[in-house]
Amino acid sequence: MDARALAERLMTYDTSKPDELNAAASFVKGWLESRSVAVSHRGHNGLPVIMAEAGPADGPLVIFHGHLDVVPAFPEQFVPRVEGDRLIGRGAYDMKGALAAMMLATSDAVSQDRVRVLFLCVPDEESEDVEDRSTDRVIADGLRGDFAITGEPTDLHIGIQAKGVLAIRVQVSGRAAHGSTPWLGDNAILKAHDAYRRIETLPFGRESSDMFDRPSINLARIEGGDAFNKVPDACWMDVDIRYLPTQDPGEILAQIRAIPDLEIVKCFTRAPAMVSRQNPFVLALRDAVSGAIEDEALSIGRDGASDAISFLEAGVPAVEFGPIGGGHHGPEEWVSVASLERYRVALGDFIRGLPTWLEQRGEGLRAVTDPAPLGSIEGGLA
Repeated sequence: MDARALAERLMTYDTSKPDELNAAASFVKGWLESRSVAVSHRGHNGLPVIMAEAGPADGPLVIFHGHLDVVPAFPEQFVPRVEGDRLIGRGAYDMKGALAAMMLATSDAVSQDRVRVLFLCVPDEESEDVEDRSTDRVIADGLRGDFAITGEPTDLHIGIQAKGVLAIRVQVSGRAAHGSTPWLGDNAILKAHDAYRRIETLPFGRESSDMFDRPSINLARIEGGDAFNKVPDACWMDVDIRYLPTQDPGEILAQIRAIPDLEIVKCFTRAPAMVSRQNPFVLALRDAVSGAIEDEALSIGRDGASDAISFLEAGVPAVEFGPIGGGHHGPEEWVSVASLERYRVALGDFIRGLPTWLEQRGEGLRAVTDPAPLGSIEGGLA
């Protein structure tokens, strides 16, 4: 089975739903077992986590990490179709195409005896429950490795940085009045929209770094009012901020708190992902990718966050690396069919060439990370 056919099969499962996630995980488990790959599974909040191993028990451990879940879509988006080089459908790019190639690369790794490969397939990377993810739980239970590759979309570049996450719920208060006399009230929904526009213009939003031209600010949800004929006196909104590795989330919160008539009632933060360009595993992966695509692999920064930070916080150097595509989370999500095979080849070349690469350069199997300095996430408040 090639990567396209395997990706198409995975895409037929609507893995935004728990029952389909379980069915897809059973397929992944059975597919790997049929190719002599040792597979285990565990549950997390009722969802399946698949772990598979190939290669020697005593070799350097490389983790292939991916997620099986997708964001919701219309039923027709779970019927894959091919137009030219594009495989189109929900999950093609984020990230069932990469997951299929990782499954194949794990199977390929059975035939080598120098590097241990662990394939970790999780069911909840897209979950809104950001404080209880299966990747974090598996790492907390002791999973470690020498290097991790998360198959998020990168267009065959190597993502050595990713923005941090600052998610806040903001409460705005107004004054109630009859809906026929809005001038007697103070509309909290309108005030919330104005507050969001002010957040967009704060100084932190105009900053840049060597890999990012700006942070991103998204109004994800807004809700207010409790009656049709009443001026709303309360409104809340969820704001999703992806901040730069060079920024302090505490300072961002301080700027937001300075906006009048606004209260932050809930806050979640996740640190940016950063790994050194000179990490020996990153350099070995770069060489393998350059060989597979006949071009020099670039180190890039990723706007979106991923579970790669979970490995980095545990001392495991990790990057994001995935195939070519576009439109993830959108109606025309696609992945390049040709890039799936190049991606599989790059992963295989990396595994086979890693021991020699390290020996020739006299590198040990050490983690070389550049953690971002972070300040208080409460904006200086005790």
